[in-house]
Amino acid sequence: MAAFSKSIPHTCYEIGHTWNSSCTVSSLQVTAGALEVSFKIYAPLYLIAAILRRRKRDYYVKRLLPEILQSASFLTANGGLYIAFFCILRRILGRFYSWSAGFGAALPASYLAILIERKSRRGLLTIYMANLATETIFRMGATRGIITPIKHGEVLLFCITAALYMFFFRCKDGLQGFTFSALKFIVGKEEIPTHSFLAEHTYPKGPEGGAVGPKQDRPRVLSTSSISSITDLTRRLLESVCKHGPRHRCCKHYGDNCISYCVKGFVRMFSVGYLIQCCLRVPSAFRHAFTRPSRLLSLLYNKENFQLGAFLGSFVSIYKGTSCFLRWVRNLDDELHALIAGFLAGVSMFFYKSTTISMYLFSKLVETVYFKGIEAGRVPYFPHADTLIYAVSTAICFQAAVMEVQNLRPSYWKFLLRLTKGRFSLMNRRVLDIFGTQASQEFQDFVPQLDPRYTLMPPGVEGHLG
Repeated sequence: MAAFSKSIPHTCYEIGHTWNSSCTVSSLQVTAGALEVSFKIYAPLYLIAAILRRRKRDYYVKRLLPEILQSASFLTANGGLYIAFFCILRRILGRFYSWSAGFGAALPASYLAILIERKSRRGLLTIYMANLATETIFRMGATRGIITPIKHGEVLLFCITAALYMFFFRCKDGLQGFTFSALKFIVGKEEIPTHSFLAEHTYPKGPEGGAVGPKQDRPRVLSTSSISSITDLTRRLLESVCKHGPRHRCCKHYGDNCISYCVKGFVRMFSVGYLIQCCLRVPSAFRHAFTRPSRLLSLLYNKENFQLGAFLGSFVSIYKGTSCFLRWVRNLDDELHALIAGFLAGVSMFFYKSTTISMYLFSKLVETVYFKGIEAGRVPYFPHADTLIYAVSTAICFQAAVMEVQNLRPSYWKFLLRLTKGRFSLMNRRVLDIFGTQASQEFQDFVPQLDPRYTLMPPGVEGHLG
């Protein structure tokens, strides 16, 4: 484990911007590259968002371009200021320490950058980076043997998170805004919070504690002569079950019985998950449409498509099925049912295991609980907490990107490479191996070609401890 007291005397050119000896030129090059990439990211993102939200013409004329420029400037500053502070710290300290090349340079750069971004987006960015930093710290701890990973830990975390989310969803004023709307879309309006939804609000109780739906005709007795085939018999049987099957008096899905209610929920969300994954693969598939036409078939018949569909579909069906079962067993509709149903529904993540999803939802849950604590007057409010958390979280991720990239989420590392036009991989990490983090583990084949006129250490000398 790297000690903070260790240091090396190399220049910032020998370690950081190995492609150019000038600190100023290197910073400008990174800034220019980041600006180009930022526009490519935010321009289509804001345009698509505006179309989906059905913005009026006035938005496109007056607000679209300024918002793109503001977000692009934020991302550009995050990249350009990092290399600037990387060089500034070297000049101030006279040496490089294990913390200065990553965390130390990224902290002020990230803090200044997030102040440029719109306030409405700072919360989302903070949640994402806090989630990423937590995952990075966990990986660092696991690498050092400090933390022992739990088998299927991401599934367990998702079960706990789902249980609490669904409980808040069922409670009065438990969730609001986008989170409430998203859960309403996923589990259906039938599971919208109900309070004191007991016998007086439902159909009269049947002879066995079940439900008696609206007065309906009894199912007809099907004569064998009227059935032309087994298929026709099956179809009629399913229609009869869905129309006249059991439904508890506390269940709000009046059009279906409990069984068909769960089955329809599975089919609906399976289709949504399948289509989402298909849409995510469209750009990649059409990029190779002419060179490899077979890739178009993989757009429809892909394992991940079915995995995401099974994940969403089983989550909804398990949640609805457990809720209905508890209503039958306890003969009432209670918010506490959501804790059990949500936890069991979380098992669906076995179909689509994702640490990223689990960590992100858990981070959002912590944010929700924190703001509820503020509203209740039990937790103090910290001004500018989002900017500070973002800066610290980003600095942690940059520390990993410099000193131990093997512990950083691969998708974020690819993003950093894209943002810096690949320059982040040109750092002389062989020199940084002396801090004991195996910094060059993923860069064994890279040896920077340095101009000896601008170096302090002779070629081949990896540095010494200060």
